[in-house]
Amino acid sequence: MDWLHPEQFPELSYGKVHVWRTSTDQSQPSVRSLYGILGADECQRADRFYFEKHRRRFTVARGVLRRLLGEYLGVSPEAVAFEYSEYGKPSLPNTINPTDIRFNVSHSNESALFAFTRQRDVGVDVEHVRSDIDVEALAQNSFSPREVNALLRLPAARRREAFFNCWTRKEAFIKAHGEGLSLGLDRFDVTLAPGEPAALLRFEVDPAEVPLWEMCILDAADGYKAALAVEGHDWELLCWEYPWTQPFTGFAVR
Repeated sequence: MDWLHPEQFPELSYGKVHVWRTSTDQSQPSVRSLYGILGADECQRADRFYFEKHRRRFTVARGVLRRLLGEYLGVSPEAVAFEYSEYGKPSLPNTINPTDIRFNVSHSNESALFAFTRQRDVGVDVEHVRSDIDVEALAQNSFSPREVNALLRLPAARRREAFFNCWTRKEAFIKAHGEGLSLGLDRFDVTLAPGEPAALLRFEVDPAEVPLWEMCILDAADGYKAALAVEGHDWELLCWEYPWTQPFTGFAVR
């Protein structure tokens, strides 16, 4: 997977899925600039964080999201508005989104990923691979029996990687599906073994949906695991770096 540096803002056609990555470890001037384009509710959320690093990470993630959506929509970042489902999933109001852009965001530690599509659901998740958690115990409390068995069959040295493979794939799917954690992590199965392609294997709620979803692994950064879940199969993935190497003029309508 290649992370590209666009010379102009990329077009998001129906058959494309765009994923952008950035580091949330940005300079104070950059963070202040991003804070300045947040909505009032986002500023309040940022200000509630006790630790500066958590405030900075939230500010960068939301500010970069606004800048990217502004380019896709052809509006200023400040003009981007959000609606929220009963499960808290953000979307764009129809008044500024005539081409049905859908998106998802994830950030962990100092890495952030942003996924964008048109007319299809998408979910993305990135996780910092931590060494201070008991992955076997957490898996038994969160994963399906099939996934727990698959994890415990692996050599102990490979289980941490497998755990984070599973976790990111499950998070990406529930975010794409829209119900969040209310869906229940044990109600569907995904692949997890290191080197095994990402895939949805079982979905208890509606087995007929299994072939309707595609998953893939994302190369987020050293020390991280990431996954993408996309509705349908007729799409091409393009991955981009933020910030881009040169400023774009105006706001691109794509």
